Amino acid sequence: MSAKTLKTQILQFLVEHGETASRELILKYGESAAKRALRELTKAGWASVFYRTLTSQVKPKRRKAVRLSPPDSHKANQKPFTEAQSKIIETLLESNGELLFTDLIESTETSASAINTLEKRGVLEVFVQEVRRDPLAAATLPELLNLTLTDAQTEVLKEINAAIEAEKYKAFLLHGVTGSGKTEIYIRAMQTVLDKGKSALMLVPEIALTPVFSRRLRAVFGDAVAILHSNLSVGERFDEWRRIKSSAANIVIGTRSAVFAPLQNVGLIVVDEEHDSSYRQHESPFYHGRDAAIVRANFADAVVVLGSATPALETFHNAHNGKYQYLTLPNRVGNRPLATAELVDMREVFKLDGKDTIFSPQLLEAIETTHSKGEQSIMLLNRRGFSQFVLCRSCGETIRCHNCDITLTFHKREGKLVCHYCNHREKTPRKCPSCEGKFLYFMGEGTEQIEDILKRKFSELRIARIDRDTTGRRKMFEETLMQFSRGEIDMLVGTQMLAKGHDFPNVTLVGVISVDAGLALPDFRAAERTFQLLTQVAGRAGRGELAGQVLIQTFYPEHYALKHARTQNYDNFYAEEIRFRQKLNYPPFVALASILIKHANYDYAFDNAQILRECLQNLNAEKNCIILGPAPAPLARLKGEHRLQILVKARNRRKLREILDFALHDAQEKFCDLKIVSVEIDPVNLL
Repeated sequence: MSAKTLKTQILQFLVEHGETASRELILKYGESAAKRALRELTKAGWASVFYRTLTSQVKPKRRKAVRLSPPDSHKANQKPFTEAQSKIIETLLESNGELLFTDLIESTETSASAINTLEKRGVLEVFVQEVRRDPLAAATLPELLNLTLTDAQTEVLKEINAAIEAEKYKAFLLHGVTGSGKTEIYIRAMQTVLDKGKSALMLVPEIALTPVFSRRLRAVFGDAVAILHSNLSVGERFDEWRRIKSSAANIVIGTRSAVFAPLQNVGLIVVDEEHDSSYRQHESPFYHGRDAAIVRANFADAVVVLGSATPALETFHNAHNGKYQYLTLPNRVGNRPLATAELVDMREVFKLDGKDTIFSPQLLEAIETTHSKGEQSIMLLNRRGFSQFVLCRSCGETIRCHNCDITLTFHKREGKLVCHYCNHREKTPRKCPSCEGKFLYFMGEGTEQIEDILKRKFSELRIARIDRDTTGRRKMFEETLMQFSRGEIDMLVGTQMLAKGHDFPNVTLVGVISVDAGLALPDFRAAERTFQLLTQVAGRAGRGELAGQVLIQTFYPEHYALKHARTQNYDNFYAEEIRFRQKLNYPPFVALASILIKHANYDYAFDNAQILRECLQNLNAEKNCIILGPAPAPLARLKGEHRLQILVKARNRRKLREILDFALHDAQEKFCDLKIVSVEIDPVNLL
């Protein structure tokens, strides 16, 4: 078919059908030909292309139900009821006159014909009703406790409630140590908001934390609570969104995207664990859940509470500069002591054993002692998989991802090598792909290997692992946590998913296998993240009546982040870390932008990066900004694309936006391909 004939047929199709989805034309006429013809028709003005949101395929769930008819409607019918019919009527009476069709059959152990007969006699009515898909339908709710607030909690709640009553925007940083009762304050502040006829939103950093908090909120507020996160089924998300939109639910809990929930009349937004990097959306559109929450609260004249035991440095800095009001809970509820922490110098362990050892004698002994007393433990290693990379002893090569500039991780259960960035998977080779050598070494431990070793060493213990590999099945994470809470599991092994928000009173030991890899990351926030992770995971121990112990294995015990994490002293860590940030011109003393230029062809990416760099430099005549790069990003190649990075530091955000906007415009005029450029303001990592 000629191009002219094809264009004529497409125009005829559009005349007959009006608007149509481009995929219909592609299916009918072929992808390349249809796209080319559409481009030419659009250019000539015969057709126009626009974008439209697809209609959702999700519909309300409807099921047959049965209800008793008014007695007057069947009084004349005096025929006696059979035993099965009487049972149906009694069951409906006990259920306020209404039940789902299938539930009625199941509970009465009768047949559908008995119900149909009663319907014909006018005794009951069979109808179709909408059924809500409730994410917490099968959940066991916690027992409601009549807790008495401590003096510190009372003072904090008083300040928050006063701001809620004023109905003006106000931001608080609630800095409370682990176990200090921040959640109880959130709940009571929500109650104040509900009493005023307003709604509340609570953000948590990870899906892993929603089961814990959503159960607690549902126990207090009932069906007024809705849940929003990506692990819900499509139907559950649809139903929860509609409940929020219609104001049937006026409390929402969810992960970062829940900040856009269609709540009406918002009075309070809580951002729990506000420091967590999971609040950052790392793909376009870039946004930070915490910052979006602050902006939304400002627009709504609402109160926003940022809660954390280890606030982000920028947040703490803003609180001390008066941007946020600072509230503190310095002690645990009941004045329980923080867990005692100890740094285990693995260099000394190496001297004693003469070889690399995963577990120090101190940690093994502590595990033995803890479980002999019937107590529980948590082992943290923030690397999943069995071995971190595969090394050939003959040629020294490692097996790397074909798409990314990183080594593949060995997953023993799958028997595969996996890339944790692009999810490329391949069978574990029996010989080296480079030299065909037969001696392959599996180096570096992950959570899967830790679990295997511990199960061999402590065969009597019930051990479970929690990381992204084990929680792929829906509700698996929740089930494992519930088993651990009931004492059916003795030890949890996992990644940072275990480090925050969980309350297990019988956990008295936390072991951190290694933290050195996190400290070595090429990111100015590496020390801060390590301190936060250690402080948070240490807070899982000793939350009940029993004292807690934390053992942190490291080859670098002199590092200030580890020393301050051992004492869980945030103020001392902040004082030391903030000096480095100031000297090296990093946030919160500058506004930072990361510009990534990504393309499959390195030379093409580099040429475009150079154009952009020149435009930035030309606009920086007054030297108000610091421009670094272009240079290969720390992860120089991902998903088949080479990645170059330019960092721009400015005195303030206004100046930063100004230079970026003008530079991008000038670069486009000089034929820089902006389709391969992504700009992130306030990046939370530089990888």
